[in-house]
Amino acid sequence: MADTVREIERKYEADDDIQLPDLTGIAPVASVAEQGAEALDALYYDTADQRLAAAGITLRRRTGGRDAGWHLKLPVAPGVRDEVRAPLSDAPPAELTALVRSRVLDRELVPVVRLRTRRTVLVLHDASGAPLAEVAQDEVRAHRADEAAAAGHEPTEVRWREIEVELAGDGGEDTGLLDEIGRALAAAGVRPASSASKLARALAETGRRPARPRKNGAKGSGTKAEKSEQTKKGGTAGDVVLRYVRAQVRAIVELDPGVRRDLPDTVHQMRVATRRLRSAFRSYTKVLDRAVTQPIGVELKWLAAELGVDRDREVLTERLHGALAEVPRTLRLGPVAARLRIWSQRRRAGSRKQLLAVLDGDRYLALLKTLDALLEAPPLLRAGADPAPEVVARAVLKDYRRLSRRVEAALAAPAGQGRDEALHGARKAAKRTRYAAEAARPALGRPAKKFAKRTKRLQQLLGDHQDSVVARGALRELATQAQRADEGAFTFGLLYGREEALAADRERELPEVWAKVSRPRHRAALRP
Repeated sequence: MADTVREIERKYEADDDIQLPDLTGIAPVASVAEQGAEALDALYYDTADQRLAAAGITLRRRTGGRDAGWHLKLPVAPGVRDEVRAPLSDAPPAELTALVRSRVLDRELVPVVRLRTRRTVLVLHDASGAPLAEVAQDEVRAHRADEAAAAGHEPTEVRWREIEVELAGDGGEDTGLLDEIGRALAAAGVRPASSASKLARALAETGRRPARPRKNGAKGSGTKAEKSEQTKKGGTAGDVVLRYVRAQVRAIVELDPGVRRDLPDTVHQMRVATRRLRSAFRSYTKVLDRAVTQPIGVELKWLAAELGVDRDREVLTERLHGALAEVPRTLRLGPVAARLRIWSQRRRAGSRKQLLAVLDGDRYLALLKTLDALLEAPPLLRAGADPAPEVVARAVLKDYRRLSRRVEAALAAPAGQGRDEALHGARKAAKRTRYAAEAARPALGRPAKKFAKRTKRLQQLLGDHQDSVVARGALRELATQAQRADEGAFTFGLLYGREEALAADRERELPEVWAKVSRPRHRAALRP
């Protein structure tokens, strides 16, 4: 079973003749204890084209030391990584390879670098004896893992001295202490590390520097002066749209490990990225070839739906629990909270299992590979080479007209299920219009930003209405279960009535919110 450790550390390098300073003078360090030397032997794995290294991810099998085993390090922020650990085995463990599947795709993970390290650790304690941080002095020897086998002789080694300062498990996130230690080390002649990790340095010094992340984009046309003018206004239409597409694909890939680890909000963010990407394909059909993007859009819709099983359950559960908390205790008749808790837990167990099966499945892998290929060879149409402002403005206004038709139809619909469905359709149109405006912002600037903000407010209002519709369906289900168990359904009926009143409030607010979106001067501001 894999465990996760949050690493908050700083890396340094020093010449062999540099001595570490006495760190007991740094508040709140009261004492320093030296531990015995450790011999560490680590074999780092990656794809042949080093996809993990390019993303700042490391996967290693290490023996020796206190934490021998498999370690997968995922970047969280500068100087912060999550290390996911698994027991020693011959091959990379499935629970770790699953976390890099969105990066690796179906490529084989092979040994790329071997690092052998002699480590001496200093543990910094406070006055009570609690550990604050660890300072590791590493004498590192590195060589390419495949060099010996290929050449038939001892591989060429590179060597260096590295110093790692890491907050201890009980040290919280006191980066101020790291700053103080860093200043003391700098005064002694220690330098910040030139590479983000030992692996990065080993790759660079053995001639296997990781590839940089791809930056695919549309090629402009015309003279240098024309290209310069296009760049000032956001570039070509292809530049603007592909910048947005790349950002969404990157979000899907980067969020995948967090979704698998069940980290907060990752399912929601990944679902948003799939929707934004699909929306871009549908809004910018003059820029990207629909014949290529339409089949991808179908798969993105499928993925969003699968992510929605978990996300919708999460949102609905939070809504119902929050609503119940607002009901006075005297009106909570029967085991209402217990029934709601059991109902939500059963739904979560099923949805979570289903989502993980999707992420491990062939269909999802095929989608990731297709998106990877799309960025390698973007299907740009002729309009992709045109200046961005006119092209993207037309796309945003086209989506606005679609939104307008749907909102007017919803306002005219009679109360009931028909209006609920019409409002839900308007919500989806508002979301697409908002995303189109967000994508257009590099070309249209402040007007696109304001238009997206107003459209987002409309989307939120319509979304709250739709959430109420869904919540009422769940409350009917809960009330039925409670009645069958002779528990009484009064409280669920009370919650149902409150949701009904909330939906009516949102319907009354709609004309005013829509008026702020539909003002002619707002649309005129989008025109270049």
